[in-house]
Parts: sequence; structure tokens; C-alpha cells
Amino acid sequence: MSASSEQHPDKHHSDKQEHKRYRYLVFIGRFQPFHCGHKAVIDEALKRSDEVIMLIGSANLPRSLRNPFSVDERAAMIKNAYSDEEAARIHCVGLDDALYNDTRWLQYVQAGVKSVTGDLQTDIGLIGHSKDSSSYYLSLFPNWDSVSVPNYHNLSATPIRDSYLMGATPTPERTPESTRNVLDQFKKTDDYKQLHEEADFIDKYKRQWESAPYPPTFMTADALIVQSGHILLVERRSLPGRGLWALPGGFLNPKETLFDACIRELREETRLKVPEPVLRGSCHSQHTFDDPYRSARGRTITQAFYFQLKNDPKGLPKVKGGDDAIKAFWLPLAELDAKMMFEDHYAIITKMVGL
Repeated sequence: MSASSEQHPDKHHSDKQEHKRYRYLVFIGRFQPFHCGHKAVIDEALKRSDEVIMLIGSANLPRSLRNPFSVDERAAMIKNAYSDEEAARIHCVGLDDALYNDTRWLQYVQAGVKSVTGDLQTDIGLIGHSKDSSSYYLSLFPNWDSVSVPNYHNLSATPIRDSYLMGATPTPERTPESTRNVLDQFKKTDDYKQLHEEADFIDKYKRQWESAPYPPTFMTADALIVQSGHILLVERRSLPGRGLWALPGGFLNPKETLFDACIRELREETRLKVPEPVLRGSCHSQHTFDDPYRSARGRTITQAFYFQLKNDPKGLPKVKGGDDAIKAFWLPLAELDAKMMFEDHYAIITKMVGL
């Protein structure tokens, strides 16, 4: 599960808690970037609690169109929007995503809060403004009260971020000065230039479907190959995600099954030296991954196939990058790095391999 700054409930004992003061109020979000709507929530939290815990989601991921700013950059946007005295009451803690694993995400949330409070028995509440699926979100935190704050001018980080990455400058009406300072500095970096190039690529990519009667849904297949504690990865050659590590895979052709697409893409991108009958017989499991935001290219659902190859005293099979891959390589599972992984491929691996 990934944190969303607008994914908070309308009501959860809110009438009873209207005048209650808390020791800590917790605000969970991605803050990509931090805007005036987020600040309005913190302003209320500072009135209603002694201290505010900001759990900054999507930590430890590579920069992307959806997550361009680091935890430190977002923390600077937040804390520099306040006086030194107020900022001392705001605790910014990075929160890892755990897509497809609510239990693990809850563990991350609890650990993040506990890192500030010392325990989870303290007087704690959740603060935010309402969004869809609020009942489900609330059910994850039955022991914490909820403080609901009205949406400030219907602000959303998405259009602010999208226009900024296309070259626009955020306005004072939507973003605090502290945020604009970080964005101004970031615009001078090579990281911004790469994201700007990628944003332009995605914009042109999506324009190909403007005449479609409804937004398209894409289907892909990915191969997760493990042998002797190593996983087979490729380095992406093209946008989006150029230079990032990924599972071998790609789009489904009109006249092939998902499994056949997986085998074909695996062969094209890695030249894996394993006989096809052996490969097909090594498929351990498969799973569908359909988070709506998993790809910047649009709604993209993937079917991942997990292959467990037998240990071989001769070593790992030879591989060579091809097609969309600069290179193919075997990586020890202990060296997997979420900051290097494309889209949700790290979450796919941890889900299927059970890391």
C-alpha cells in the first residue's frame, strides 16, 4: 500500500473528538509536492495537538514522474513553511510503500509513529481530509481517532506536479514559499532535466490515445526468474525509467497468451540460456498486479510469472541484454535496491518471493 495525502476519512468518532486535544496527530501523505492544502491540515493539527508526525510516503524509491522529490526535500518544504518554534513540533519521518501488502504497510506506519512517540499507547490521532474508500482506510487503524479537516480549495498535488515537470512554475495560491524554493532549486538539476524529458515523452505517448472513446487499459507480462539466491534483471534502455532495473517483460501481442508473452519477452530481453521446456516447467506461480498508479503510461495491468530454476553446480545461466534492455544480469537477492527499481517491480518481487 502506498500513502496518499488525500486518503483520509470524513468521520470516525469525529463529532466526539471535535474538541479533544491530542498528544500526537499523524498526517500520512506523499506531499509530491507539499501544497497549501497540506499546510491547512498541519495548521489544524498544530492547534489540536502537542506534536505532529508527518509520515512522508513513497520513501526510498527512485525519482519518477509520480515521486520526483526525496523525503529530505519534502521535509524541507514542510518544516520551512513554519516558524522555528512550530517546526520543532513537527516530526518528518520517511514511510516506505508496501504495494500489495497492507500488513507490511501497517507495520511501516506503526514503526514510523513509534520512532517519535516511543510506544503506540500514547494519545494518538490521525488527521487529514476525506477521500473515497475512507471506511477501508479507517479500518486499518481501529485504535486511533480520526480528525477530519475540510479540503482546502480542492487542491491536489497531481496537477501541480504534472505542470511543474512540464516546465511551469507553481503559484503562491497553491504552494507555500518553502515549496517554491525547493522546486526552484530542483529545476536547476540534472534530475529535473531527466524528469522533464520523461514528462514530455509521457505527454506525447498519451496523446496517441486522445481520439479513443475511453482511456485504454494496457496488458503486460513480466518474468521473475530466481536461481541460487539470484534474480534475473535488466537495465532499461528507453523512457520511461531509462537506466533503472526491471523485470524482463513487455506488452501482450494480439494473438498470444500471457504466459507466451512472458516467455517471448524474457527471451528477447535476456537471451537466457535455458531450454524452453525446462523454463516452462519451472513456473512456480503467477499473480496479477493492477495498482491504478503503477505506470505513468496509463492504466497498465501486468501478469507476473515466478520461475524457480534448479540450483546448478555449473553456475547461473548465461544472459545477454537485447531489445529494450541495455544489459541483463543476475543480482543477489540481498542486493535488491528499491531505489533502483522501475515502477512497482520491487513490490512485485517482495510479494512473490516473500522477502
